[in-house]
Amino acid sequence: MPLGGGHNELIMSEIIVDIDEARCDLAAIFRWTARESMHEGIANHFSYAVSDDGQQFLMNPYGVHFSRIRASDLLLLDARKTPSDYGQKVDPTAWWIHGAMHRNNPQARCIVHLHSHYATALSALKDPTLLPVDQTSCRFFNRVAVDCGFDGMGLDDEAERLSTILGNKRMVMMGNHGFMTVAETPALAFDLAYYYERACQTYLTAKSTNLELSVIPDKIAEKTAKQWEVQDQTVNQHLAAIRRILDNEEPEYRL
Repeated sequence: MPLGGGHNELIMSEIIVDIDEARCDLAAIFRWTARESMHEGIANHFSYAVSDDGQQFLMNPYGVHFSRIRASDLLLLDARKTPSDYGQKVDPTAWWIHGAMHRNNPQARCIVHLHSHYATALSALKDPTLLPVDQTSCRFFNRVAVDCGFDGMGLDDEAERLSTILGNKRMVMMGNHGFMTVAETPALAFDLAYYYERACQTYLTAKSTNLELSVIPDKIAEKTAKQWEVQDQTVNQHLAAIRRILDNEEPEYRL
């Protein structure tokens, strides 16, 4: 259930965070992820830190389909506890992966973890690097931490290991697994995830032709990536557009 009653706000790093709106934002991106067929049924998870140290975070409960998640469904969890403290309401792999990421990376406010089709296909390649072959893939040039040390489903030690490779990047390509995006807000975390899947789709489609790729030179790819970073300031418009559609077609997401 939502934290308390009325209009909930927390101050994190001198930024006022509206918890009720954060819940609505998360519910919206869950539902839109399902509409885009980037989900995996009731698997995969998004989380959002609501304490300054990242120890307490909102996350989706186990067993609720992405397309049906409401703001009030999101659970308030504590990274210092264990999955057994929450019973069957929490997927253990979700708690371990997100708990470790929030605990060890307090800057990781919002985490989107997905096994979307094209990004996961890329993660299955010996070299899961996304090359800059178009404007969208340039967004991620030298900005993805690539992990090729898959060691199981993300429980315990594997989750801790994954949490140490983020560095100063916003994304982790999880080899043989999927990917996660990390950002200050649900709007940016989702925008990165959405465009990463699109970029992987274009890249793998181009590779499937077996024709020579037109890889963009590093200098131009870096220039384009920096232009994307300026555009990051406008990602709220993407989420706002999504929420306007949901407000009209599925207003219960806000409940």
